Amino acid sequence: MICYLLLSPTVGMHQYTADLANRAAAAFGAGEAHLVTTAAWARDRYAPDLPVQTPVSTTGTGFAREGLQWAAPRRALATIERVHPDVVHITGVHAWNVLLARWLRRHGIPVVHTLHDLDPHHGVRHAGLIRLWNRLIVGSVVHILVHGECYRQRLQEWSVAPERVTSVPLLHLFLSHAATQRLGPLPQEMRPRSGPAQALFFGRVEAYKGADTLLAAWSRLGSQARLVIAGPVAADVALPPLPPGVELRDRLIGDEEALALFGRFSLLVLPYRDATQSALVAAAYYFGLPVIVTRTGALPEYVVEGETGWVVPPDDPAALAAALDEALADPARLRWMGQQGQEWYRAQRNGEELSLSQMYAAVKNS
Repeated sequence: MICYLLLSPTVGMHQYTADLANRAAAAFGAGEAHLVTTAAWARDRYAPDLPVQTPVSTTGTGFAREGLQWAAPRRALATIERVHPDVVHITGVHAWNVLLARWLRRHGIPVVHTLHDLDPHHGVRHAGLIRLWNRLIVGSVVHILVHGECYRQRLQEWSVAPERVTSVPLLHLFLSHAATQRLGPLPQEMRPRSGPAQALFFGRVEAYKGADTLLAAWSRLGSQARLVIAGPVAADVALPPLPPGVELRDRLIGDEEALALFGRFSLLVLPYRDATQSALVAAAYYFGLPVIVTRTGALPEYVVEGETGWVVPPDDPAALAAALDEALADPARLRWMGQQGQEWYRAQRNGEELSLSQMYAAVKNS
């Protein structure tokens, strides 16, 4: 039995964890996957019959005053011991994870930990602490899961044995459990998109995501194409004036609106100036959209250039404008590339299932 442990209330981390836990429960049977998490969990992301325990109330990642509440991780540990799992998979960042991983190993429970960001985003708070925390985690757990081959190589440079690291692409969608169930685990043939090509930027607008670079690139285009930036703008982000043809939807995007966007638009743009990886690339492929990404982190690993998308340098409006111009000029090619993206997703999803099953079996027997 696998116990997924997530102490952060961040919706994105719950989206990721729910994908793992829901699929493990479906694959291994009822009761074979449990979730131990915070009281502020994203309930709608998880299958209704997944066993869930909420022994703590957290508000962040614990790299502030919250991390000093030593009674809380003891409650989490006691809850896990009652669940009595074969493997614990810690899926997101929290300051208590190092302590919990070491306690669990002393109690004979092997731990897998996902490391999402070996390099914290530029400007993130507590970046130095996170780098130290990453090193401590690597030394405290049996196995590390990453979502890019470049990070598997980085861990080997840290002298981590290759057999202790699994790398699979990040493949989860961004929808509630009910919406995900309606769609199914693998892409379906999409209804043909009609009309001129349209580009989409989707998700919370953070400084590191380069929306300002995208707007600078868009202002160079001579076409009458349309761009929608769909997601809440972070408080520390000041976007320049919007060029013609650009619409900003500065709000949280719900399931139905997101499905409409991914069903109607032709291209997803991720102009990130730094990133580790993004599940949005695979989500775009699921819905038959090719992508434009920047050459940062593992993002290029997710793109077959010329077949599923384009890769451009970060912070380069001219290069991004050239890729946009090429993409938007040929809607038929975008539709073909979207089909190639769906094939990429199917192959990667099937390979991921096997890799994760082998990882859990090896950790259980370690």
